[in-house]
Amino acid sequence: MSNGEFQKGWKPLFSGVIGVATGASPIPFNVLPIVLGPIHYAMGWSFLEISIGITIYGILGALLAPLVGALADKYGVKPVAMLSLFGFGCAFSLLYFTPANILWFYATWALIGIVGIGSTPVTWSRTINMWFFQHRGLALGILLLGTSIAGLIVPQIANAVIEASNWRFVFPVIALLPLFVGLPIAFFLFRDPEPEERPASIRDGNGELAGLQLGEVFRGYRFWALFLSVVAIALAYGGAHIHMAQMVQLHGFTAGQAAGVMGVVASGIFAGRVIIGLLFDRFWAPAIAFPVLLLPVVACWLLLGTATSAPLIYGSAFMLGFAAGAESDVIAYLAARYFGMKAYGRIYGFLYAPFGIFSSISPILYGYTRDVTGSYDNMLMAAMGLFTFGGALLLTLGRYPVWGQDKETIA
Repeated sequence: MSNGEFQKGWKPLFSGVIGVATGASPIPFNVLPIVLGPIHYAMGWSFLEISIGITIYGILGALLAPLVGALADKYGVKPVAMLSLFGFGCAFSLLYFTPANILWFYATWALIGIVGIGSTPVTWSRTINMWFFQHRGLALGILLLGTSIAGLIVPQIANAVIEASNWRFVFPVIALLPLFVGLPIAFFLFRDPEPEERPASIRDGNGELAGLQLGEVFRGYRFWALFLSVVAIALAYGGAHIHMAQMVQLHGFTAGQAAGVMGVVASGIFAGRVIIGLLFDRFWAPAIAFPVLLLPVVACWLLLGTATSAPLIYGSAFMLGFAAGAESDVIAYLAARYFGMKAYGRIYGFLYAPFGIFSSISPILYGYTRDVTGSYDNMLMAAMGLFTFGGALLLTLGRYPVWGQDKETIA
């Protein structure tokens, strides 16, 4: 049966991977670490001031995530995701025109957040969850490899553009990816399954999608445990990713080497996606996620101070990436397993909201710490506690409910 899932769903899965890779989830977070320094020196803005731009983007997008999820539930993923890919590409290219007035910089990031949220896993994961059940963890892991692909490619492109011209040209060049790669592939290959193509395990006795309504989800403790876990981990990780290139430069690395370290983070995310996805299909997911989310505790400890050991820096980057791969899988996978597919888009949207908001607040905290103390050590120590707390919360979720064909039971 699982082989049949891949035979039926490989086209939507492949096009979803490309859609995620070229969408508004990974691209801003892989461009800003490379342009952060050049913008700082060219415009005279502090690291905190620059970081506020992506915070505005993330918060606005996150607040709109439940609405976008509801639109995907009602109208299907494809039209929502394609319109958002187009809007994201156009809006992102506008950062080329950033003037000396930082308010225009912020306004452009706000526009990116508003139009780009539909190109994130909020939409793409709904379709993949409807094509796959037995190998859902692996399929979601493959889908979210799009963020790893972006992490491997986008920083290198951005760095090459800066070396060839300047930081402004990075934005229109990167915008070509959603407009001329993501959109055409989604148009020809991506689609939701027909009702009869959905796995029986996600359908009720009437052939409709099984699961809880949004109000029922809000009344249960599981949603709020998962919500708080997302808050803690996003607050710890978001700024670590954005400021990673600056962190490693404080350890004596060059800008070019720092871009390479971002590739190591992406490699960790890549490995985490596949390995964690496979394990989720075979074991209780929270028991896998908790030890994995302790890896960045070690990574943050290794990043403290000004040690210049390249193996330790690269190891830290890999561990952070590996754990980030697990966290993104956790949200999509556990939302479907614990709450079903009936209102998945809206539920995922409400879980993506804290992920987006606190991932966007996190760079401000890291930037403020750097501006005030000259290092990131205080924030890294706080992040160690947040990663531990967020992972431990997942252990409270209990057994999976059973969904499908007149067998809805809450375990």
